[in-house]
Formats: sequence, structure tokens, C-alpha cells
Amino acid sequence: MPDVRVCAVSDVKPGTASRVDVDGHRLCVVNIEGTFYIVDDECTHADYSLSEGDVWEEEREIECPAHGSTFSLLTGEPQSLPATRPVHVYGVRTEGDDVIVGVP
Repeated sequence: MPDVRVCAVSDVKPGTASRVDVDGHRLCVVNIEGTFYIVDDECTHADYSLSEGDVWEEEREIECPAHGSTFSLLTGEPQSLPATRPVHVYGVRTEGDDVIVGVP
């Protein structure tokens, strides 16, 4: 799994999400208090961008803006209906001002 720089740390403000396209993958990058999480940027219930949804910082979840399903940023598992399938969670790390992801 190659490592790819997806953005700068400063590109995603704390408590927010941002969409990034990398090597044909549509990714949702989330910053919670300086810790970064990356999941697929597509709700598994319908084709909506998770990066446009609300970040639930305490729960470490992101909410789909269309139907309200929330997904764990740690496991990708849906935490509420109508979604029943998980989103993919990617390995992520920071190096200096770079956010790095491993993509298949």
C-alpha cells in the first residue's frame, strides 16, 4: 500500500472535514483536535459526500448530510440507520505539515 500526501495539516481546520481525491479514491479527511482520520467520502446508503456532513468530535463520527447516518471514524461502521454497511477507513499519519494516507 503506497503512502500518498493528501493535504497539508493546515488545510483541514479542527472540527471539520474536507474532500480530497487521490489516485482515483474519493477521500474524506477529518481533523479532530489535531488527530486526522480518513474514510471513503461516500455514504454507503446513497451517493452523498460525507465530507459535507457534520463532524461529531466527542463520538469520533461523521454524519451523512443527506439522511443522517453516522459513521465511526475509527472503524467505519455505521452508528445509525439508514446506512447498514461500513465505509473504508484508511491508515493516516502526519509528517510535519503533511497528512499522509496509505491507499490500496
